[in-house]
Amino acid sequence: MYFKKWNELPETMRRDAVRPYYEALEKRKAGIIVKRWIDLILALGLSLVLSPVMLILALCIKLDSRGPVFFRQERVTRYGKLYRIFKFRTMVNDADKKGPAITKSGDARITRMGRLLRKCRLDELPQLFNVIAGDMSFVGTRPEVKKYVDEYTEEMYATLLLPAGITSRTSIAYKDEDEVMESYLTKTGKSVDEVYVEYVLPEKMRWNLCYLKEFSVFGDFKLMIDTVLAVLK
Repeated sequence: MYFKKWNELPETMRRDAVRPYYEALEKRKAGIIVKRWIDLILALGLSLVLSPVMLILALCIKLDSRGPVFFRQERVTRYGKLYRIFKFRTMVNDADKKGPAITKSGDARITRMGRLLRKCRLDELPQLFNVIAGDMSFVGTRPEVKKYVDEYTEEMYATLLLPAGITSRTSIAYKDEDEVMESYLTKTGKSVDEVYVEYVLPEKMRWNLCYLKEFSVFGDFKLMIDTVLAVLK
C-alpha cells in the first residue's frame, strides 16, 4: 500500500503533532498516486535524454580531482526508511571524514568542478535514479542524514509522510544555504552542526510543513518550473 494507515506508521511518527498533516494528505491519496507515476515517467525520460550530459560531467569530475564520480551517502526518506542517495561528487574524496556533513561558504573541501556543479544544481542529476527506485520524488523535503533526523521535533516527523525530494520551495528559498550558514556561524560562534540544528533546520522545516498542507500535483509542477527559473537566474 503506497499510503500507510495511521497505525502502520513508525512509532516516532504516530504523534498528535503529525496527525493534522497525515489527515490532510490522506484526503489527497489519489494525487499522491498520480505524483508517483509522474515521477517515474519523467525520471525515466530525463535519464535517457540527459545521459550524454551526465557522461560528460562524469568525465569532468574524474579529470578535476581524484576519487569516485558519484557521492553516495545514507539518507532518510518516507516513513523513516534509510537509503543511499546518488549525487555527483562535488567535494574531495572522503570529505565526510574531514569535516561536518553540512558545508559552509568557502568550504575548502569543495572541488573546482564541484563549485560549478553546485552553482547550477547539476550535482543533483543522478538523483533521477533514486526517483526511479521510488526512494525520492521530484518535489519534497530534501533528505537529511539520520543524525539530523534524530534532532527532529515531533511535528517535523510529518515531513516523512512523503518521499524525500530533489527540490522544494525550501530549496529555492535556501539556494544560497552556504552563505546563510556562514552568517549564523559569524553571529553565534557555534559549530556548523549546532547552527544547522538550532537555526537553519527549523527555518527550512516551516517551508516543508507548509508544503504538506498545500500539496497538489499542480503545485508540484509549479515548483519544478520555479526551480528551473531559480537555477537560470
